Amino acid sequence: MDYALELRYQHLIRELSKTFGEGIDLQVLLFLIGVEELGKGFQNFKKNEKTDLMHIAICTLLEPYGYYEFIGKDKDEWPHFELKKDLPALNDEEQQTFMKEAIVEYFEHHGYSTAHLQP
Repeated sequence: MDYALELRYQHLIRELSKTFGEGIDLQVLLFLIGVEELGKGFQNFKKNEKTDLMHIAICTLLEPYGYYEFIGKDKDEWPHFELKKDLPALNDEEQQTFMKEAIVEYFEHHGYSTAHLQP
């Protein structure tokens, strides 16, 4: 486990919990990122839209790593991405670490600082 990454991730969770309440996990983070990237604010989303929001989040998170590329928005202003390269085969722990890293980087890029926790 990357101890420095885990500290930054837990700090992010604590900070977001102040705004969104307790119980924030990876699924909640993906939903929040998807809502942010959609850019329409919070609303009551249908089940399939929630799934689409999480997909938008994953594509957004993996875009800086070269896995996805933003190709534009549809008529309803939902973003779409194209897969640029296959994701590496990762076990569960590696997947969790990779997603935590991408999430921390995303929030730091968007103004949530966890930088003081870096070694």
